[in-house]
Amino acid sequence: MAAKALLNSLTEAESALLRETERDRIAGLDEDALIELHQRIRRARDKFVSQYRRTAAERVEKYAARGTARPKNRRNADKAELFEDALARVSRALAAAARRSATALRTERLAAARSVRHSGPARTAPAPRPSRARPQRTDRRPTQPVLRKQRASTRAKGARRQARKDAT
Repeated sequence: MAAKALLNSLTEAESALLRETERDRIAGLDEDALIELHQRIRRARDKFVSQYRRTAAERVEKYAARGTARPKNRRNADKAELFEDALARVSRALAAAARRSATALRTERLAAARSVRHSGPARTAPAPRPSRARPQRTDRRPTQPVLRKQRASTRAKGARRQARKDAT
């Protein structure tokens, strides 16, 4: 009964917007029309969410508690939820349309690439380049002065530590 009362409380524009999100109406829309519908539904949802939050924030001071203020603002919350469900329906349809579009585009690109690849003389593989790899270093000691100093410092620290242990 509450859902019927909520639907009866919608304006004609809001009702028309929700009717546009019915499954049979969405099925006939292309990707661009779905994007436009998605934006309109999102704006309506955002409107009711912000109205709900603003009104709830104002009433918290009056009732001195969020829990007490919440039931007084139920209609905006219900409308926001109604448009959230509609947004989910449109989002799913938009995702499916985007996948279909991407698949069609990929198939088209692959067909174009195959037709280009098989036209013209066959190519031979390019000659391999001579390898310019450096021989592997067997001496792993650092060559930069900073790194040599760090290594020397670390070794000296270890030697001092060992000398202390040996002394005791």
